[in-house]
Amino acid sequence: MDGRTSRTRKNTAVVVILACTVVLAAFACLLVGSSRMTVAECLSALLGRTGGTAARIIWNIRIPRLLAALIAGAGLSVSGLIMQTTLGNAMASPSTLGVSNAAVFGANLSIIAFSGGFLSTGNNLANYGVGVSPFATSLLAFLFAAASILLILGLCRLRSFSPNVVVLAGIAIGAMWTAATTVLQFYATDVGLSAAVIWSFGDLGRATYRTDWIMLAVVAAGTAFFLLLSWRYNALLSGGDTAGTLGVNVALLRFVSLLTASVMTAVCVSFLGVIGFVGIICPHTVKRLLGQDHRWSIPASALSGSLLLLLGGQLLPQLGNAGAQLLLGNENLCNILIHFFLFLPDFCQNAVLLSECNRWVLLPVGLSGSRRSLPK
Repeated sequence: MDGRTSRTRKNTAVVVILACTVVLAAFACLLVGSSRMTVAECLSALLGRTGGTAARIIWNIRIPRLLAALIAGAGLSVSGLIMQTTLGNAMASPSTLGVSNAAVFGANLSIIAFSGGFLSTGNNLANYGVGVSPFATSLLAFLFAAASILLILGLCRLRSFSPNVVVLAGIAIGAMWTAATTVLQFYATDVGLSAAVIWSFGDLGRATYRTDWIMLAVVAAGTAFFLLLSWRYNALLSGGDTAGTLGVNVALLRFVSLLTASVMTAVCVSFLGVIGFVGIICPHTVKRLLGQDHRWSIPASALSGSLLLLLGGQLLPQLGNAGAQLLLGNENLCNILIHFFLFLPDFCQNAVLLSECNRWVLLPVGLSGSRRSLPK
């Protein structure tokens, strides 16, 4: 009982520290930018005591970006945690099911085919400007992401949602969307191709109050739904058979969880572009700090995702590191770096074990052509 109480106190302290850090980082994001503000000016603008330029900058520019970072970071991180649990794969993330790839294809189709590509005339920027609206681009990105989700889950129902089948189907369909995007970009004009590539990078500057409210509704509902099912996810950690004996419908749980997590990801990606690294690094960090209990890991993942996106998408670029903004959408580079540093200790440990095993298992063939036998 004492051990459980101390663990609860530790987890509570970690969650409270994360929440306080998020609040401080959010307030710091309001202070920095091309137009620097003092704490007094920022508080006056927030409380409505002063108007003018400072209030317009705070309420029209910085707060929409701030809310987008908080909401999208939480949604992507929680989605990654749930996908890793339901699939039993530590490398699972929202991009595993091809959600991001499908959203990129939908956005490219909207931008290139209907606004700036081969269906318009030439590379005239004015022709691109009269094309479809950004909301139409986001809508098409979401529709293709949702179609990809339903296609994968429909195929996996044939195999009772085996985790390996889900992962393989997601990788295959994600590769299909990537190939289709490449073909589409091949026929694009310079203007359309540039606009499509720019969209592919995650950008919090696209956020508005309307998009923030939509993302908030979806992410809040999905996170609350996952919290209600937290004990089922804890049972699933022991294996599908064990969870089944405890009364958990494993196939239904995986279907509903993957569908909800994918919808949360699709909404965030359709408005902000591809943000590929939050959904994989934050759940692993939280699990190292708090363990596998989803009653704590779900809210902690939401807070850590918000904090990471605040720092990487808001604070660091505004402090002068322009390259940090580009890292939001550079999914491959981020995943390589994150996987390297995250799994380096395990890799080193496995390398030591393999080096010991190689002395007995992987010995080379001798001059006589006979292989040495294993020790008994």
